[in-house]
Amino acid sequence: MSQQKIYLVGAGIKGWEGFGARALEIIAKSEVLIGAQRHLDIFPDFGGEKRVLGDLSIMLEFLKCSNKRIAILASGDPNFFGIARFILRNLPKDRIEIFPNVTSVQYAFARIKEPWDDALFVSVHGRGMKNAIDKIIAAEKVAVLTDEKNTPAAIAGELIKRGAEGYIAWVCEDLGLPTEKFTKTDVRGLVELRPSALNILILIKAWEPTLETWPVMGIEDDQFATAKKLITKQEVRAVTLAKLQLQNDLVLWDIGAGSGSISIEAGNLMPNGKVFALEKNPQYLTFIKENLKKFGARNVMLIEACAPEGIDDLPDPDRIFIGGSGGMLEDIIDAVDKRLKPDGRIVLNAVTLDTLIKAVEFLEDHGYGVGVCCINVANTRALTEYKMFESHNPVYVITAGKGGV
Repeated sequence: MSQQKIYLVGAGIKGWEGFGARALEIIAKSEVLIGAQRHLDIFPDFGGEKRVLGDLSIMLEFLKCSNKRIAILASGDPNFFGIARFILRNLPKDRIEIFPNVTSVQYAFARIKEPWDDALFVSVHGRGMKNAIDKIIAAEKVAVLTDEKNTPAAIAGELIKRGAEGYIAWVCEDLGLPTEKFTKTDVRGLVELRPSALNILILIKAWEPTLETWPVMGIEDDQFATAKKLITKQEVRAVTLAKLQLQNDLVLWDIGAGSGSISIEAGNLMPNGKVFALEKNPQYLTFIKENLKKFGARNVMLIEACAPEGIDDLPDPDRIFIGGSGGMLEDIIDAVDKRLKPDGRIVLNAVTLDTLIKAVEFLEDHGYGVGVCCINVANTRALTEYKMFESHNPVYVITAGKGGV
């Protein structure tokens, strides 16, 4: 015998749009009404059984066994960071019918008069914050569903740590209630706010007035702060990035990051990816911090460590670039081989034949297919009224993958 349908009915912002006629009809004919107390209170004259939504596992067992006509009340659209995900994952979809309503996020964007079709939506409600921050810094516009622990102030603190301060911020409190409030500020202003626990944070990217617009890749070498021009040159950088075969949401380790030129341009090419730049040299740390701030490298995380130290707590990489090894090349390759994803690849730049030979030998010993590209670059320079080419030392770009290159 088939069971009765379960209706998920979204409650809108009180005083804004209410329930549709069909949703009211469904509720009136239901035998059981489930929801948060504030939702149940909307229907004081409901004649059936009311159940306060609590432990989801208990509710699920009730839904599986019951053959009563049940309506579950939720906020806004039950499919939008709501209870629908849990219900649909645990019950047959043909038992479920959903009646969405206007979400609090829709309402908030309407009230601040900002289009929301280009926004990213992130929830930290009952969740960790780290993945959310990674998504926020890659977005131009984002709405964040907060909770009492992951507050706007806590989110602002993490953004400040990552150098991602270029946002206009709206804190939208107590939506639909008499205490409804909208506060416009910036990221640092969020740190001082203590809003109601019922709030939505909206962040809209707005570049700082002093921040220039840089190319995604191909930044001129002299724009990077560095020591004695020790930097992966623009032309070599372009080939290195091509050999890494970057995609939008990968994880890259940049080992021996130096001034951070590879990390910065890799981050630009992977707006939803994560770049971990490992560098220990105190002199380079000064330069890389300056460069990360200058170029707004929001998805590059600086790890002050000398590989193979410092990698234990990092997520497994899809790509690894080794720009400097500090004489620890074999140890580094041995360590990263244990962490690199099966379809990942390693790219290593060498300027001496000794490093080239050792790198190829170590990588092949670990079962990698290896390819080498030798780059010889010569740029023009002025010589009185003439121009001549000035050559740079050749650079060997070594590419390695478990399945070949």
